[in-house]
Amino acid sequence: MRSPSEESVPLHEEFIYCCGAATHVLKCGPWKDLSKDESKNLPRLLFMIIPGNPGLAGYYRTFIQALYCGLNQQYPVWVVSHAGHCKPPSGMEMIEDTDIKELEDVFGLNGQVEHKLNFLKKNVSKDIKLVLIAHSIGCYITLEMMKRASELQVLRSVLLFPTIERMAQSPQGKLMTPLLCKLRYALYMPVYLLSFLPEGVKASLVRFALRGMKTCDESSITTSINLFSVDCIANILYMASQEMMKVVERDSTTIKQNLKKLIFYYGTGDSWCPQHYYDEIKMDFPDGDIRLCEKGLRHAFVLDASKEMAAMITDWLQDDLTKL
Repeated sequence: MRSPSEESVPLHEEFIYCCGAATHVLKCGPWKDLSKDESKNLPRLLFMIIPGNPGLAGYYRTFIQALYCGLNQQYPVWVVSHAGHCKPPSGMEMIEDTDIKELEDVFGLNGQVEHKLNFLKKNVSKDIKLVLIAHSIGCYITLEMMKRASELQVLRSVLLFPTIERMAQSPQGKLMTPLLCKLRYALYMPVYLLSFLPEGVKASLVRFALRGMKTCDESSITTSINLFSVDCIANILYMASQEMMKVVERDSTTIKQNLKKLIFYYGTGDSWCPQHYYDEIKMDFPDGDIRLCEKGLRHAFVLDASKEMAAMITDWLQDDLTKL
C-alpha cells in the first residue's frame, strides 16, 4: 500500500566528507544515524542506492521516496553520491583540508569502491542487513564491494542496467571512449564559461537538452544544474574514462559466489550493456535471477521512470522481506 504523497515522506539531506572527498547523502525515513550499535531503535535493514555515473544523489530523490513508500515506510532508504559528484554548499571544499592521509585517487573507479565501503563502516552498524540497489557502473562497484568485504550482511543486491563488462566495446562505449580518454579536457572550458550563467538560464538549457522526453522528473532538472560545475564535471569525466579502461571482463567468480543474492535487470535497447550481454550471462548462469526489461525503460531510468522502477523492485523483494 502506498502513502498518499511520496513527496511528503521524511527526507534528510547531508553533505559530508568521506575518504576526504565531498559526498552528498539523501536519507529517506526518520533514521538519521545508523551507526550506534547499542541503540534499540535501529532498523533491521537498510536499502542503500549505489548510483551510476554521473553519481549525483539528487537524480535518485524521487526513486528513494517511491521505494520508501512502497516498503510501507518500514526501512530506511539512502543514496550516497560518488566522491566528488556533487556541488558542495558554500563554505565546503571538494576535498577536505586535513593533514590526515586519505585514500589515493578517491575520484577514480577503485577509489569509489573504497569510498562506499568506508561510508558503510563509519555510518552503518555492522548488525544491520543491507539491500544494495545499484545502477549502471554502480553494479560494478557493488560486485567489488561484495568481493572485498565479504563480512557485509548483504541480503540482496539488485543490479539495474549493469555495466559490469566490456564497456568500451559497447555501442555507446565505442562512441564515448575517444572523447573520455583523449578529449575530456577540452570540455572543461565550455563548462567553466557556462557556470557563470544565471540559474534560471541553466535550468532552461537542461530542459532543452531533455526536451525529447514526454515526462521528465523535476528533481533531475534541478540536479543536472550541478553539471555546470567544473570540479563536479571533471570528477565525473575522470571516473568515466577509467570505466572505459578498467571494466573489461565480467567478474564471474564473484557472481557465482553470490548468485543467490543477486538480481540482474537488463534493458532491451541499452547501448551501454546491449542485449547480447544479457543473453551471454543468462547462458553462463542459468539458475541466476537475470531479467530482461519488458517495459522499454531507458538506461537512465531516473529521468522519467523512477516510480515504475521502485514499484518493480518492491515486488521482487516481497519474499525476502517476509522472511525477516
